[in-house]
Amino acid sequence: MSVQIFQYPTRRGTLPLRVARGHFATSHSHINYYIDLTLTKHNLSEAREAAIQLASKFKSSMVIDTILCLDGMEVIGACMASELTKVGFNSVNQNRSIYVVTPEHTTGSQLLFRDNVSPMIRGKRILILAASVTTGYTAQAAFEAIQYYGGQAVGICAIFSMLSSCFGYPVNSIFHTEDMMPDYISTQSYECPLCKEGVKLDAMVNTYGMSEF
Repeated sequence: MSVQIFQYPTRRGTLPLRVARGHFATSHSHINYYIDLTLTKHNLSEAREAAIQLASKFKSSMVIDTILCLDGMEVIGACMASELTKVGFNSVNQNRSIYVVTPEHTTGSQLLFRDNVSPMIRGKRILILAASVTTGYTAQAAFEAIQYYGGQAVGICAIFSMLSSCFGYPVNSIFHTEDMMPDYISTQSYECPLCKEGVKLDAMVNTYGMSEF
């Protein structure tokens, strides 16, 4: 039987959240909910709505030079840069030029910036933008890369988060497990309660999507 994705009821305006419940494996953990953010990342109207909600958390309080996009978040990152730089009485970034960049990933899961991109990191105030933050491994790699290349991380935001903080920074998210899915689990495979109960995996999942078994 194929995994069914349904629209989860939310209180976040018109932005939908598409969810599948089951037993899923990521590269770092086992989870019991798969959050499908494909349309939110690639449909302009949804991306713009997500960007408006995320930008509102920083618009009046944080100067940003660069938005570092993880997990294929470039469309939302561009919409956020546009929203943050709009002219307005409460916008500290109005009329500024904000870079929107995405890193390369090495075989060891480290993040790499080529010579033509690293000047957009070095000496810049950088906001990390992720699709989701569950284990925090990818976000931590981003913080470490920013530090290595001489930038300054000033915050992290995501559409969906299980964590309230990461690397000492609060995670600003639109959706959080605490107010939506109190039974959400993310564990190492050897600690997974579903595995211990003999429940077979339904699919492998990552930022690109889901591959059912």
